[in-house]
Amino acid sequence: MKILRAIYRFLFFGLYTAWIVLQIGLGNWLFGKDIRRSMRIRRKWARRLLPAIGVKLTVSGTIPEGPCLLVANHRSYLDPILILQDVDVFPVAKAELAKWPLIGKGAAMAGILYLKREETGSRVGTLKQMIDKIQSGFPVLIFPEGTTSSRPDTLPFKKGGFKMAAQNGIPVVPAVICFPDPADFWVGKTTFLAHAAKRFVEPEIRVSVVYGNAMTHTDAGYLLEQAQSWINQTLITAK
Repeated sequence: MKILRAIYRFLFFGLYTAWIVLQIGLGNWLFGKDIRRSMRIRRKWARRLLPAIGVKLTVSGTIPEGPCLLVANHRSYLDPILILQDVDVFPVAKAELAKWPLIGKGAAMAGILYLKREETGSRVGTLKQMIDKIQSGFPVLIFPEGTTSSRPDTLPFKKGGFKMAAQNGIPVVPAVICFPDPADFWVGKTTFLAHAAKRFVEPEIRVSVVYGNAMTHTDAGYLLEQAQSWINQTLITAK
């Protein structure tokens, strides 16, 4: 039964994702590029995909709708999808994701900002793109830890996004992603396929997402401290 469950979920993930990428591509070809249309299709994908692969998701707090910098802790490859099912957002992701079959192509068409973390020029360029997207009316999602973690709290936050928000008067909205089972954390050098195979055999993957209140300030350090403090405190209470 477990093996059949995992096979079904892998097949659904691949085939349904391919169908959604095809829909977005056809829409762009027939009607011209429209990022909001692509994001609506992407949201439909996330909302159907998550329960199909066994995710039992609860959401609380006020889901952001307007332009803002959305900052969240990082636990799993599922983290961006958990946000995408509620928010039409531009996630910032490692450039390596662009090479993933289907996911990389679909993400590029549906709205994503790729970052080469080791290149200073790439970081500066990404920050400029983030400002542009936010000023165009979209939220942008970052994971300021820079990588996934299994700690009970968060790794030190990187300051770049908070500095951008402080200098440009951009609201910062903190969000918490909480997996009660540490086995769902995707950490270390485990590949996506290996980790997914271990979790797809289980009956369900429980997770909660909690959205906090928007905060603004001219001091980047203050924004970082307040956002990280709220996330750490909520991680403790959300379990």
